[in-house]
Amino acid sequence: MTIQETHAPVLASAYQRSVADYWNREKNPVNLRLGEVDGIYHHHYGIGDADWSVLEGPEETRDERITAELHRLECAQADLLLSHLGPIGPDDHLLDSGSGRGGSSLVANQRFGCHVDGVSISETQVAFANEQAGKHGVADKVRFHLKNMLDTGFETGRFRAIWNNESTMYVDLSQLFPEYARMLSHGGRYVTITGCYNDAYGLPSRAVSEINAHYICDIHPRSSYFKEMAKNRLVPAAVLDLTEATIPYWELRAQSPLATGIEKAFLTAYKDGSFQYLLIAADRV
Repeated sequence: MTIQETHAPVLASAYQRSVADYWNREKNPVNLRLGEVDGIYHHHYGIGDADWSVLEGPEETRDERITAELHRLECAQADLLLSHLGPIGPDDHLLDSGSGRGGSSLVANQRFGCHVDGVSISETQVAFANEQAGKHGVADKVRFHLKNMLDTGFETGRFRAIWNNESTMYVDLSQLFPEYARMLSHGGRYVTITGCYNDAYGLPSRAVSEINAHYICDIHPRSSYFKEMAKNRLVPAAVLDLTEATIPYWELRAQSPLATGIEKAFLTAYKDGSFQYLLIAADRV
């Protein structure tokens, strides 16, 4: 299949320009140092029980042990997301929407042998990710593009699966899901792992508002995902509440030299119930 390039501007609003500028400038050690462990650079958080023994042992290697453990937890998160994409073959095409520095796309190719396109509005991220694809020897099957996930220019029905990993809070879901429904083949799968605020709590809590301000994003209420999916022929096949599973990652990160200061807000919001960490898998019908 060929890729249709869009002539629409990649950055369609002042807000999108501010987000692109943020990620073009971002060089956060918590993203870079973890990727240096094995050359897979993720831009998301972790799940699973932490190995707290990393806090023990020789002081001179403590930071290295914590960093490796945080990376293990974030890799477990990516593996869980990819395990919900359904049957994928080497000839299938997948879309990593909001692909960051490209880690999940590389893991998907390693796992399935498939074609992966990643999209980001950050020129810096796209260049970095394409460089990584070259270093891993998969540039013929894994490619990253400077594109807006709301208007990608990819052809209708191209993708067997599409995912967002902690990137939906940067876009309007009522614009996002029609584009995904268009690009997915019939019976294709969409998966997201995302933080969302709990509708039962009411409006976003103070801690959720702190997270929004930190990342210049707009965290959606949980109900919006299901409402907008239903409008666009995306039928949930699995919903997992990963809130408890992600807390150990944040507790360990809070004790890491890579902590950014936002850890307390995440832990407060998760523990008071105002914020949830969900995996949603949905089929295109």
